[in-house]
Amino acid sequence: MNSELDYLRASVRAAAADLGGPDLCRSLDPAGAGWDAGAWSVMAGQIGVSSLGLPESCGGLGGLAELAVVAEELGAALLPIPFLSTVLTAQVLVHAGGADDVITDIAEGRPAAFAGLDRRGWWSPDHEIFTATETTTGWSLTGHAPAVLGAADARWLVAVAHTSDGPDIFVVDAAATEPAITPLRTLDLSRAQAALTLSDTPARRLTVGGSASAAVDPALDVACIVLAAEQLGGAQVSLDRTAAYAKERRQFGRAIGSFQAVKHTLADMLVLVESSRSAVVRAIEATDLTEAGAVAQAWCSDAYRTVSAEAVQLHGGIGFTWEHHCHLYFRRARADAQLFGGAAFHRERLATSLAW
Repeated sequence: MNSELDYLRASVRAAAADLGGPDLCRSLDPAGAGWDAGAWSVMAGQIGVSSLGLPESCGGLGGLAELAVVAEELGAALLPIPFLSTVLTAQVLVHAGGADDVITDIAEGRPAAFAGLDRRGWWSPDHEIFTATETTTGWSLTGHAPAVLGAADARWLVAVAHTSDGPDIFVVDAAATEPAITPLRTLDLSRAQAALTLSDTPARRLTVGGSASAAVDPALDVACIVLAAEQLGGAQVSLDRTAAYAKERRQFGRAIGSFQAVKHTLADMLVLVESSRSAVVRAIEATDLTEAGAVAQAWCSDAYRTVSAEAVQLHGGIGFTWEHHCHLYFRRARADAQLFGGAAFHRERLATSLAW
């Protein structure tokens, strides 16, 4: 057992419960950013989740194990904060280099968003979202991204823009440039996305020579594992609450958990959850994060989707209602399954990386 990880887990779990957990999703302003600023202030400012996985020279601490522990607890609580988007963006900056000041700001709790994924939810050097133009004072970006994770109210926007040399990484100070950002109504109430439009927006160039892949690829590997840990947390809670409900709900004078069909379903859910846990633990300890991230996403996306769907079914009519949490986890599972490409995409990516 790792006492530091256990303490971090307990701190995040307690704070998430105090903040309201899934109930916080229902209290969000439909016209707002899509995440709760107060909850992010507690998690980033007091617990320091925004500093995890970043260089110590920039105020960071911990690594992938810490990121996964926090992600699992946040996935269990469905807390509407921009954790995943900030992790992805910060990792892109770390691998791009030349933005220690921005990384330090992120570590201190300023949220960030990455605009570089295509409609599959993945990254391709051939996909042009923004175009970079060199000016007398630096660089400016122009283009439109229809859906950017965590973009609304983000302080820093990191974008992939095409230059004459190819795709490179640029960073935009949203507070200084005020780009056009439109919050989107999404299936997952706990995961904010927004449309982003840049029009000759000043930006700082971080990479040269069309080398964006060297920064984006390893960042997405980390993000896939962090997302898998979130999916594990949501699947575990869905299983736990369903098992508890099956012991309490009675039909024909018996607890429904005593029926063989319900027992078998719960057993299948347990296998999926424990297999997901194995995939996440394996990924944390892996040396090849590309392969480990693909395996974790290929398994955890489908597992969470199945477990959350069975949870709704076994809760019966109450599971479909707005008042119950079941449908919130169901929504998150469906949205997560498409967030970074989907399980089928990652199985194909795994086969390619292993030269099958």
